Amino acid sequence: MTFWLGILLTLYVLLMVGLGLYAGGRVQTEEDYLVAGRRLPLWLAWGTLLATWFGAATVLGASEAARAEGVQGTILDPFASGLALIVAGLFFARRVWEMKLLTVGDLFAQKYGPKTELISSIVQALGYLPWIAAQYLAQSAILTHFFGLDPTIAILISALFVTFLTMIGGMWSVTLTDTVQICVVLISLVMLGVNFAASVGEGSVVVGIETTWERTPPELRTLLPEAGLLALLGWSTTWINGIFGNLPGQDLMQRIFASRSGTVASRACILAGCVYILFGLLPVGLGLASRQLWPDELPQGSDGQVLLALAELLLSPLGICLLVVTLLAIVVSTCTSAMLSPAALLSHNLLHRINWFDQRRLLTSRLSVVIVALASLPLALVTEEILELLESALAVGLVALLVPFVAGVYLKPRGEWPGLLSIGCGALFWTAHQIAASLLVTDEERLDSVPALLLSIPPELTGLLASILGYLVGQRLLHSQPDPTV
Repeated sequence: MTFWLGILLTLYVLLMVGLGLYAGGRVQTEEDYLVAGRRLPLWLAWGTLLATWFGAATVLGASEAARAEGVQGTILDPFASGLALIVAGLFFARRVWEMKLLTVGDLFAQKYGPKTELISSIVQALGYLPWIAAQYLAQSAILTHFFGLDPTIAILISALFVTFLTMIGGMWSVTLTDTVQICVVLISLVMLGVNFAASVGEGSVVVGIETTWERTPPELRTLLPEAGLLALLGWSTTWINGIFGNLPGQDLMQRIFASRSGTVASRACILAGCVYILFGLLPVGLGLASRQLWPDELPQGSDGQVLLALAELLLSPLGICLLVVTLLAIVVSTCTSAMLSPAALLSHNLLHRINWFDQRRLLTSRLSVVIVALASLPLALVTEEILELLESALAVGLVALLVPFVAGVYLKPRGEWPGLLSIGCGALFWTAHQIAASLLVTDEERLDSVPALLLSIPPELTGLLASILGYLVGQRLLHSQPDPTV
């Protein structure tokens, strides 16, 4: 099997490198590099949006979560994340496209000012680093498992490959490779799902799906929360974080900016969101179905991965090789998108404040990709801490950036203070809540106290509320100040 896997992997790498080199020939300006010259048609805009979202967390994470917790464990991915794309398409895509921006930092600069642009760009760019590092680890795990490479060497190879793909052609390169990769991913998932359903249904896919659903316990088939106020708050926070925390993300907005028109951007988001949820049901269903085959533990050799266990049971050696390359393609697609996003913020909103970089905008954009790749490498080598960093990074968009972003799109902020206070208060209260909650957990005698109950509220809600209040206070402060022109 290793031979055929090596052949498929070589063909995949050659195809991606060829597409990257082709895309590099289409890049002449910074606008070409960052937003593909605003020329993406619907099929490319939809493809890159879907590929960016449809990552390893969807394919591997959702199947594992469904097996462990049922459908409720998959609220964040694919349901809430898919709805985020639909919400973006319905309420934000057309408006932000018409602003003719290159980055989300440009929106903060336009609506609030240079200080808010600086802080928001730093906050968001740093939030991508652990996410990129996690993709290095995912790629290296595949290479280590199937080819026996040293983990450090595998991480370096992974970083070098995705850095090249991203750096050579920017958004054009990422878009073309994303679209090809997502087609491979969807075909492979459908093959695995059909094979499993047919085997369960004795040759009938429909019967197999019905049988799997009927044999799944009712408590594992619901998206509704458990009884209790705290359970309801946690359930609601998961939906809020998944739907709204993704909206101000540079990876999402960059694809909206790159679309050919506001209409294309809106339709691409809605289409990608619907397809994302639809195909996201495949790993969820496979995760539920695995409980019937292996009620206690997955078989040895699967490394705890539901899809790998099912693949070894149902697919031929060549089919398994195709699935492995598919998993690698998913991670590469997510990583190139994650890498270009902070690189765009770094080059366009931070380094361009320096005259040397400002005069070399295209070169600066490519150099920024390398800087981001190098900055994320140390995090990938600290495997124990990376998951905690990743969980924190995912909440930054919700508690610090969502309120000033939405206000910038729909309202009329009065200068710098609303944006600065919204970002600062949201991040500060969210961090303070997390620290206080972690300290209180160690004090068992106080777990039933009123402060303990208050700290049981999800920190994301505290940060979001503080961000809203910060914006309102900033608006009021500026409104109460005398007009210096009078």
